[in-house]
Formats: sequence, C-alpha cells, structure tokens
Amino acid sequence: MMLERIDGERIAYRKLAGRAPGVVWLGGFRSDMEGTKARTVDGWAARKGHACLRFDYYGHGSSTGDFMKGTISRWRDDALAAFDALTEGPQVLVGSSMGGWIAAMVARARPERLAGMILIAPAADFTEGLMWDKMSDDVKETIRRDGVWWHESDNPEERFPITRALIEDGRRNAVLDEPWALRAPVRILQGMADPDVPWEHAVRLMEAIEGDIAMTLVKGGDHRLSTPHDLALLERTLDAMMEDL
Repeated sequence: MMLERIDGERIAYRKLAGRAPGVVWLGGFRSDMEGTKARTVDGWAARKGHACLRFDYYGHGSSTGDFMKGTISRWRDDALAAFDALTEGPQVLVGSSMGGWIAAMVARARPERLAGMILIAPAADFTEGLMWDKMSDDVKETIRRDGVWWHESDNPEERFPITRALIEDGRRNAVLDEPWALRAPVRILQGMADPDVPWEHAVRLMEAIEGDIAMTLVKGGDHRLSTPHDLALLERTLDAMMEDL
C-alpha cells in the first residue's frame, strides 16, 4: 500500500490491524521494511494481537524518491506523516540503527502518543559522529567541493552516496547535544562487537535521555542483531514492555 505525500512522492507501507498499544517499525539507513527484524516485529504483533506499522522512507525499498536527495529531515517527516496518518492511539516505536535516531525525533514531536521505545543499535547523530568525524580530510574536501562522495565496497551493489546535504542536515537534527526528558520507557539492545555503532555511542543516547531507560548489551553481538538469539531477545523485550504498559 502507498501513502501519498504532499509533494507527490509515495511511502510504501504495510499495516496490521490490532489492539493498542500499536507498534511502529523504523528502519535503518538504506534498509527496508522487509528486513529480518522488521518481519520479526510484524510477526510478533500478529501473534500477540497488537497493531503494527512498517514502511519505507523516501528513496528506500518500495517507496518513491531519489535516495541521493534524502536527508534526516526528509526521513523524519516521512515517519511523522506515516505515524499521523496510519496509526491511532499510543504507540511503541521500534527503531533500528538510523531508525533509532528517527524514533527519538518522533518521540520528541509526539510525546502524547508515545507508549515506549525499543532501540536496536541506535545510530543517533550518526552523520556527524559516525560518518563525518571518521572521514579523511580528502573525503571531507570532496564532499565540500562536489557535494557528494561515493562510499565504495567490494560489492558494487553496496556502493552508495554520502552528500553534503545529508551531513549538514544531520547537524540540524542532533539529539545528543543536550539532555531531554521522556516520560515513556526506553529499552536499548546493543551488540558489543558492533563495528558500525559502537556500544559507547549508544551510551551517549542513554545519557541524553532523562527518564526510564535501560540498555541490554549483547556480548559478541554485531550491528544487525539478527541471529535467532537476538530476535528472541527483541521479542522478549517487546513482551516485557507491553506487560508494563
């Protein structure tokens, strides 16, 4: 199904009817709603009878749009549009990687409808701390001069652009710079062997949020946290949160 945006672009989504609190899946950078964790959350909701929404951001998966033109603000606005148009009542946000950053922004924008958050390897402010700060001077100069740098990989399909617009927009959406309060519970699942989002980075988000927040560290866990053991942990975390609400 598709949600029409005011600019003519369309957000692809899958919606499962059920009781509140509903669950909203927020995917990561360059991922889509058909990933292992997204389908696990959807399957959990179906078994438990909870409503569930998953969708693809602009330029991701089955949604329309040019990925190179995407920014954190654009993807945040997609999330808010889907949240407002396709869900009702209290919601638990489940965000993976960049989805953790998007979830934090949705939580701050719609606190009255937030029942809780479960964040998997949350990459808050990743465009600065996990991209820009780790780039060489040559790469930074390329981005400043050309407006884009292509991240290369041994697999040609893994090649993707990092634009100046993405970096600059990310700075305007920082959530780690100062503390902010949240009344709903937050649970973080984080691999200790994550090469993309080190567990220390997730701690920064934990320190920024004032409220009921706890982190589970997975020894040997990678960034995806998609092994059967990891997925079982995600389901148990969902169970525990719903029991407490």
